Amino acid sequence: MRVWDIDPGYLNRQSLLGEHRELHGIVSVIRHGKRGYARHPETLRWNRHGWALWMRHRQLACEMALRGYRERSPVPLRSNPNVWPGDYIDPPDRQFTLLGEKYRDRPGGRIPLPGDPQQLWRQHKYSVLSRDPGLYRSIGRAVSAGELEFARLAQLLTEQLRRRPAPGGIRNAVQHMWGYVSIPPPEGRPGIGRWSTQRLLGETQRRAIAGEVAYLTESTALGELMAWLPVQRRCASRCSVLSDG
Repeated sequence: MRVWDIDPGYLNRQSLLGEHRELHGIVSVIRHGKRGYARHPETLRWNRHGWALWMRHRQLACEMALRGYRERSPVPLRSNPNVWPGDYIDPPDRQFTLLGEKYRDRPGGRIPLPGDPQQLWRQHKYSVLSRDPGLYRSIGRAVSAGELEFARLAQLLTEQLRRRPAPGGIRNAVQHMWGYVSIPPPEGRPGIGRWSTQRLLGETQRRAIAGEVAYLTESTALGELMAWLPVQRRCASRCSVLSDG
């Protein structure tokens, strides 16, 4: 059993679907008191963290939607809201190493595994911008100056992605991302100012993937920000990509 802590965008198809399956296994053990895996390190780590399991599931579901999967199996746990496990089976930097070994002769995930702090930061920058613009600027300066080693940065970014971003912060980050795929609307048609954030992010996802815009397709924010937006009836737990119309 394995529930990763780094962004699901780094997981390849097999690992993404495997974590989804194993997360539901942990949920079943916790809900029904099954003995087989009750003392497994992952079960012990996530026990009493129902909300965090639900949120990780949301993140997985949104990443799955980006890759064309429809996820229809909700997690009925909400205990300990906004509190994540305080420990790791392996620290985030080690998780990248493990995936690198695992994918040596296999396809990787949507986001390439980072080789240095600069690449790791580029992949996470819009996720951090959505949560704390001041920290966004601070990390950017520290990375440019070579002041953050990979292990410390990996843990800092993983923990930041566990923070709930404010609606305005999500909107701000998505508008920055939109700049890479936007085209002027036809005359007489309203601009994006009237779009919901869900629609704006969904259209950004669609255009980034269709246009193979690497700066966005290799960004954690392209998938994970949708997990923090209200679930709409048309996409339910799938976090499906919305289009114009």
